[in-house]
Amino acid sequence: MIDNTVTVVIRERYRQIFIETGVRVDISLPRQHSLVHYIPSIRLFGSPNGLCSSITESKHIKAVKEPWRRSSRNHPLPQMLRTLTRLDKLSAARSVFTQRGMMTGTAASYTAMTEGEQGDDADDDEGIVHGPRSLSDIELAVTPQRGYPKFLDDLALHIGHPTFPLLFRRFLYAEVHGPPGDNELPPSLDNCPVFEGRISVHHSAVARFYAPSDLCGAGGMYREHIRSTPSWHGYPRRDTVLVDVGGAAMKGLIVARALLLFSFEFSGVDYECALVHWFVPVGEEPDPDTGLWVVEPEMEGGSKSLQVISLKSIARASHLLPVYGREPLPEDFHFAYSLDAFDIYFVNRYADHHMHEFLS
Repeated sequence: MIDNTVTVVIRERYRQIFIETGVRVDISLPRQHSLVHYIPSIRLFGSPNGLCSSITESKHIKAVKEPWRRSSRNHPLPQMLRTLTRLDKLSAARSVFTQRGMMTGTAASYTAMTEGEQGDDADDDEGIVHGPRSLSDIELAVTPQRGYPKFLDDLALHIGHPTFPLLFRRFLYAEVHGPPGDNELPPSLDNCPVFEGRISVHHSAVARFYAPSDLCGAGGMYREHIRSTPSWHGYPRRDTVLVDVGGAAMKGLIVARALLLFSFEFSGVDYECALVHWFVPVGEEPDPDTGLWVVEPEMEGGSKSLQVISLKSIARASHLLPVYGREPLPEDFHFAYSLDAFDIYFVNRYADHHMHEFLS
């Protein structure tokens, strides 16, 4: 510190020569000049004048904390470096796009719908539909998983759901002939289309939708991952989702647990589907004490009530809270088995702002 102070004093004393010889018109060294006052400031105030630790803390948040939160917490350093690199590239691209006039407006301007087109569902201020069902987009991961059988019967044996071929072919029947009516029996296996193609299994899907109350992306676009994998950090993970089926309860939504995500081609059409286990509402109103909807796993003859649905009918992921009993949980109980260990669950509408708007 003393050496730096002496250097600054010498520079201030002899810098006039640069002005006299015409090298510089003037010389201003405000930061170096402040070093002269460092020692008195530390003695008087305990820290150099103008120095605040919050400056470095804010940079630490951007450079370390936020990238760590975006990682999977499993070997996070390479993920954090990749995140920082991509953020730098996005920042550079944003500067170029701004110079070219390409950053005017928001994502809302591309999805805005007039009140006349949407009726009562439109927003009064901007004419934007706030529900994701009309603006959502969900698709499977690009790369299918290896190690799964490609044919229907073999895949059913592999995943341990022997009714999967029947449910699969009933889904094809509904796609070809339309869904059966409320009073109609499900079609028999003999009446369902025969499928001899290949099936690709995926471990995740990505849902994108417009969430104006959650300004997480450009103009409020939000993205979340839905996973159905037999091993997630050593434990199975089967996420729950909200499926748009119509009806009065839960604003026409039903909770389902994604047991399998898969894709296939039939009659020249590509399908993206999910094998789900239904969680049906308990009652027609939310719980009066908590204000949360209560659901329970649907069973048929002692077995899980399963169905094959189109991925397009999924609105977004959901979060279930177990309704705990009075007995304490075992010390070795792992949260990965929470959706199998309890009888009823709360649908958590406080998971994020968008979910609260969606289910309120």
